Amino acid sequence: MSVLHRLQRLRRRRGGWHQSPVLWVLGIACLLEVAFHASRYRVPVPPRELDTPFYTSCQEPPPTPPEIPRENAAIVMLARNEEAEKAARSVRSIEQRFNRWFRYPIVFLNDEPWSDEFMRTLNASTSAPTFFESVPKEQWTFPSWMDTDAARASIKSQGDRGILYAGKETYHHMCRFFSGSFYNIEALKKYKWYWRLEPDVEFSCSITYDPFVEMARHKKVYGFTISLWEEKRTCPSLFREVSDWKEAQGIPSNTLWKASIDASWVPWPFRSLLSWFSHRDRNGDGWNLCHYWSNFEIADLDFFRGPKYQDLYKHLEHTGGFYFERWGDAAVHSLAVNMLAEPYQVHHFADIGYRHDWYYQCPANAPGGQLPESQALNEAQNTWAEEIPGGVGCRCDCDGRRNRNHASYCLNKLKAPNTAHRPWSTWFLSFIF
Repeated sequence: MSVLHRLQRLRRRRGGWHQSPVLWVLGIACLLEVAFHASRYRVPVPPRELDTPFYTSCQEPPPTPPEIPRENAAIVMLARNEEAEKAARSVRSIEQRFNRWFRYPIVFLNDEPWSDEFMRTLNASTSAPTFFESVPKEQWTFPSWMDTDAARASIKSQGDRGILYAGKETYHHMCRFFSGSFYNIEALKKYKWYWRLEPDVEFSCSITYDPFVEMARHKKVYGFTISLWEEKRTCPSLFREVSDWKEAQGIPSNTLWKASIDASWVPWPFRSLLSWFSHRDRNGDGWNLCHYWSNFEIADLDFFRGPKYQDLYKHLEHTGGFYFERWGDAAVHSLAVNMLAEPYQVHHFADIGYRHDWYYQCPANAPGGQLPESQALNEAQNTWAEEIPGGVGCRCDCDGRRNRNHASYCLNKLKAPNTAHRPWSTWFLSFIF
């Protein structure tokens, strides 16, 4: 007799199947098991805010050249000769808002020889020392063991399916490079810190303190401005590979990792069946796809040079996912940081106004903190947007009444381990996404 017929007979009995004590016990047991499982991924609320801006108003810029201690750091840009004007716009922006006072060197990287025009244009855009370096050929190509014909066929297929940037071979090379060998190239070996800069970005607030010094002082290893969802189709197997490596290494789940997970609400033993789907670990729990947008990052090179990160990268490299899928460096960095770093080591630069492509972060200006009498600041920017209570920006010229033009869900999720006051919408949306 089928299960359906048994249920129908049970329902016809006096009281109906919904009054069966066995079914009630099973139902309550399932709910308790699911609730217990979800509670393992709960991110506790800290007793106070653990990651606040280093400064919440303008500081008097240091003398030029700086007479204060500086960190061993560089601003790094990957660009091409044809991007000279876009690169110059970014360099002029960071020069106006920060580097005119600190003069950190700028290292330009290219997979081709630099043109005289590019070097001339960029040298004219900054007062800082500049270095024009080449990415070694072996680090901007397919791995030696890979079937390149099969990889190119996969790249073409990804492009035909409309996966974001996945039809461009050079984009795959770039994501692989920034995920691994970038940290150990000869041009960066002498530095401990880097600030990643992209062509065609804009800084809308003055940065009157040294982020590298503050990162070191507060024992941070990674800093970001914007957090977004990853495009699902670019990396269907990435989270499974990272979580399998994490389990094999016996790395415990800290609260940053838990903030990246959406616990499954399917009860045991059916939960593990979800592992057949993309963006799931072997237990059936999912990655929420939130990542730090890596076109802006200020980070400790030694963190990524360390044995754990490098071992993870080698594992990912040998899966072929940088080419047979389109794994992005932002997703790789984010999962690694959330797995290997402690929450207090990650910093959100809430005070830095930043735009790349369509997305931006725009802090409101701090009331009474704009130092209108500062000659050094007035030479850089003598007008600024409205000062708003609660603002943390310094002479921002963007409209701080709209802090960002993208959903704040991922930012709130990834900041949760350090945040005492969380918006209720983050909790509610966890059930939807």
